[in-house]
Amino acid sequence: MFFHMVLERNLLLHPRHFGPHLREKLVMKLMKDVEGTCSGRHGFVVAITAVDGIGKGEIREGTGFVTFPVTYQCVVFRPFKGEVLEAVVTMVNKMGFFAEAGPVQIFVSSHLIPDDMEFQTGDMPNYTTSDGSVKIQSDSEVRLKIIGTRVDATEIFCIGTIKDDFLGVINDPDAAV
Repeated sequence: MFFHMVLERNLLLHPRHFGPHLREKLVMKLMKDVEGTCSGRHGFVVAITAVDGIGKGEIREGTGFVTFPVTYQCVVFRPFKGEVLEAVVTMVNKMGFFAEAGPVQIFVSSHLIPDDMEFQTGDMPNYTTSDGSVKIQSDSEVRLKIIGTRVDATEIFCIGTIKDDFLGVINDPDAAV
């Protein structure tokens, strides 16, 4: 799920960046350092929407670097247990498959795939129904439900299922257009 949050961060800036464009340099450094990162507490920072304030800098003794406290607004993505997401399958093996929903990688175990689907080996491993009408392979789009999350300091891992109503393949890359 996406949230709009106000966060704070201390930025360290080298003295060569001081001058008339100091604010722009701080905003660019903030975007470079923060966008695309993951904090276990808040989730993945998707984009910075506004910089609310830049505090007074504090000089670090001996180096000349200055630490600026910056308050900013951003959009974060954090998956929750029970949430239904659409994801793209990245890898299929006999244990299950991995899918990505934005920056989050989700593993769906073979026990959490419907019983009528069986693993097929070959040059393109996949899970196929007995009649061959539905196939899960790399680049397939699936709708899945998150049943568990594990949060580390810099990453979020999820376990999902497609063994529920209205879940499964949305778009098969091999289907005729």
